Amino acid sequence: MTEKQTFARPAPTSAPSVDVHQVDGSSAGTIQLDPVTFGVTPNPALLHQVITAQLAAARSGTQSTLTRSEVRGGGAKPWRQKGTGNARAGSSRSPIWRGGGVALGPKPRSYAQKTPKKMVRQALRAALSDRAAEGKVAVVDSWSFETPRTKDAMTALTSLGVTGKVLLVLGRDDEVAYKAFRNLPEVQALLVDELNAYDVLCNEWIVFTKATLPNSETPKTEATKAEVPKPEETEGDAS
Repeated sequence: MTEKQTFARPAPTSAPSVDVHQVDGSSAGTIQLDPVTFGVTPNPALLHQVITAQLAAARSGTQSTLTRSEVRGGGAKPWRQKGTGNARAGSSRSPIWRGGGVALGPKPRSYAQKTPKKMVRQALRAALSDRAAEGKVAVVDSWSFETPRTKDAMTALTSLGVTGKVLLVLGRDDEVAYKAFRNLPEVQALLVDELNAYDVLCNEWIVFTKATLPNSETPKTEATKAEVPKPEETEGDAS
């Protein structure tokens, strides 16, 4: 009997370090990217499967056609069964008639596919690693905008040296920054918990803040089970 073969996940490679900048473009130090998140070798087949499932789930699936039982009219028999020389017909709403129903037409359905969560997380790590390998990951200390102005947002991107399509990863407290960037056609703003592989690959640059920069999950330690005291046994009265 052959032994069961196990496949171990390849160890992540070293991730590069990225300069941290202020909104005005001044340096605020450097930060080391997490190798588990930004040092993964991309798997094209995995990315294709996860992105295809995501795009399929986004389809509305509301297309619908009327069958012969749903088309209005056609309750009466067009002509008698015999004696006319015509083919037998029971309804004028048959699929072979003009104005009749559609045979085997599309109906509302869901195109969603079941994708394991581990595959989704690994696809996101592969997409982020691809952008990090190209040097297209930027980190900002924080978006210190007092008021939402599109002009200030454009100046900030110019100071960071970010051009082309930009994916802006924001936290829930960055409402002012979201309002400042939302009118720029080349900028897509996402919350950190909405980050996905498709949007990462659709943009050239990924801009994080220090608060939204993703890291690997901390290993979960099993909590020690407290010993539950046993209920005291009560001695029954001797009868």
